[in-house]
Amino acid sequence: MSSLTVNNKTVTVASDPETPLLWVLRCELHLTGTKFGCGVGVCGGCTIHLDDKAGLACQTKLNALHGEKITTIEGVEGAEAKALRAAWLDIDVSQCGYCQSAQFMAACALLKDVKPKIKPDRLDDAINVALCGIVCRCGTYPRIRRAIHQAAKALHYY
Repeated sequence: MSSLTVNNKTVTVASDPETPLLWVLRCELHLTGTKFGCGVGVCGGCTIHLDDKAGLACQTKLNALHGEKITTIEGVEGAEAKALRAAWLDIDVSQCGYCQSAQFMAACALLKDVKPKIKPDRLDDAINVALCGIVCRCGTYPRIRRAIHQAAKALHYY
């Protein structure tokens, strides 16, 4: 049995300590917003927050967790998440939607990291790094970038 903090709630899970967090979230805790993409850490589809930093759930085993606060798309909140949700809807970012929880989680972690002030061109550089590797088969990258910029403006980060 392992005790975890997921979406600001303490939960006890019975999974084997070698189990990737992705499967604990999806199968044991029924938090299916975190997607399985490749299982080897190259597509980014399983992006979550570990202590407010983007991380890959498929590459994080239960026994590697030592009290980190785990946040999934179901529990992400705060000013950045609110601004991003509004921008995501306004710009109509999602197409098929499969990668969107990962893109959103990475964008949210990015905005938390760059606040309170960043120059727009520096934000583009930061977006390139933060979202590099999260595969979007529909190619909504330009809309994702616009939504992040819109959220940053709404938050007065530039």
